Amino acid sequence: MTHSNPRLHRRTFLGLGASVLAGAALAGWKLASSNGQPVLLSARDDAAGRHYAVAYRLDGQPLFATAVSQRCHDIVSHPRLPLALYVARRPGTQSYLLDLRDGRLLQTLDSPADRHFYGHAVFDRRGDWLYSTENDTRDPGRGVIGVYRLAGQRLQRHSELSSHGIGPHQLAWLPDGDTLVVANGGIRTEADSRTPLNADAMDSSLVLLDRRGQLLGKERLAQRQNSIRHLAVAADGCIVTAQQYQGDPADDAPLLAIKRPGQALQAFAVGETQRLAMQQYCASVAVNSQLRLIALSAPRGNRLFIWDMDSARLRLEEPLPDCAGVASSAHGFVASSGIGGCRAYDCRGASIHGQPLALPAGRWDNHLRLT
Repeated sequence: MTHSNPRLHRRTFLGLGASVLAGAALAGWKLASSNGQPVLLSARDDAAGRHYAVAYRLDGQPLFATAVSQRCHDIVSHPRLPLALYVARRPGTQSYLLDLRDGRLLQTLDSPADRHFYGHAVFDRRGDWLYSTENDTRDPGRGVIGVYRLAGQRLQRHSELSSHGIGPHQLAWLPDGDTLVVANGGIRTEADSRTPLNADAMDSSLVLLDRRGQLLGKERLAQRQNSIRHLAVAADGCIVTAQQYQGDPADDAPLLAIKRPGQALQAFAVGETQRLAMQQYCASVAVNSQLRLIALSAPRGNRLFIWDMDSARLRLEEPLPDCAGVASSAHGFVASSGIGGCRAYDCRGASIHGQPLALPAGRWDNHLRLT
């Protein structure tokens, strides 16, 4: 795998003022994306188990594959600049800030002492601040949100907030741009372990808080062992959550839930056949706000599901081996596979049509982003 594509345009920004820097960076990003092809960002391993932060156009053209020391989970791209943070998979301690035009590693972001990353982060609307879910390893599982300020091309830790729960995983902004929604998985783990310490006393929750950390709301599902892990937010403020149930495999646990504006978090109407096919474990969830659709990956069940968000009608159930990442696209969704190929789904018509993408097969990690 190559580190970068030498044909991509590069510029040196040393000595430029902040406004000139932003404008030049954005111009370079537009140039790199001028053919109109979305850029897929994800993490991958090679056959030897080495870790990479990668970017491909959907037509299969590789943009970069940058070697990194630790396995990454989710990716958060900057709203204005050609930058993205590849966030360490739990319990990783390094995340990687990359230049999206050529894959150049700008910064290895180390978690502070007594902290590790939980795999997810978000930039605020302007891109000045980054919020990252983290574990306080002195009190294993106590959720914190690290607050970082972007200065030039480096992230500097500024402060931290409480996640008001245990084991925070994914977080996202509500449409107002000032309210964070956090999925607290409810699982306590030690610094270098993924083994639950509180299997019989989990406390998973969905939390709303403002950017200063003030708690605005906290809800739970009926079964405490139903770990709320991943989420997606629609343009109208609907919050969709995906669960990983830690209890008896025979239990009837809602693995997909929805919180509509002004309503409580409640189970989404998933058919029993589909729930059983998920094998108590869901991974990525994405919302296409324009088409009013929800897509969900179930890697243990080797399935991809798509539902109508408003009617709960099942639009697609498709076998996809080790279905991993899923992201919204202009026409529907794109999904990746840990052991198979990536596929694009056109959801604009009465029936959904999937087609393979000319991307490498297998070894894709759990999440992908399109930018």
